[in-house]
Amino acid sequence: MRIGRLLLRLVVGGFFFGHGTQKLLGWFGGNGLQGTAEGFESLGLRPGKVHASAAGVTEAGGGTLLLLGLETPLAAAMLTATMLTAIRTVHGKNGPWASNGGYEYNVVLIAVAIALAEIGPGPLSLDALRGRERAGTGWALAALGAGAIGAVGVQQAVARQAVPSQAPGQDSPQAPESERAAPDGQPLPQAA
Repeated sequence: MRIGRLLLRLVVGGFFFGHGTQKLLGWFGGNGLQGTAEGFESLGLRPGKVHASAAGVTEAGGGTLLLLGLETPLAAAMLTATMLTAIRTVHGKNGPWASNGGYEYNVVLIAVAIALAEIGPGPLSLDALRGRERAGTGWALAALGAGAIGAVGVQQAVARQAVPSQAPGQDSPQAPESERAAPDGQPLPQAA
């Protein structure tokens, strides 16, 4: 079990670190922050640079924590939030299978992260060295719940950006006079 947990942490944590740094720095053939921000904008994640930065930091940071076996429940929550957001924004509409661009891989990564939060990072971890290994069903459920709350937070932030804001006391924007209609639905007479 020692090697199995270590292997899961190294592989999943390492790939998340790489995926996050692709977004942030363009490492490992990634698009970097600007390219990722443009892609996020096209998905409706506005402002793109804010969402790309948050996703990159969360993936790289959560991956690093998982890799090191440090604060594993926190790492699991961070990675769960990004994967749930990826499912909602990109993969969910494609069904479950990765061969069709679906969410199968994202769910597997969530399951691994939550399983590690439950069983703990193992004796070959920084948590074990510090004598602070947090593990168990309670920690796993807390990580899953925190990840879900994080994903909902992203969804709420996106929803707020989709509605144009208006300063208090301002009149609502109006259509050009040529497009306005009287109460009976007829066009308003245009001024000469």
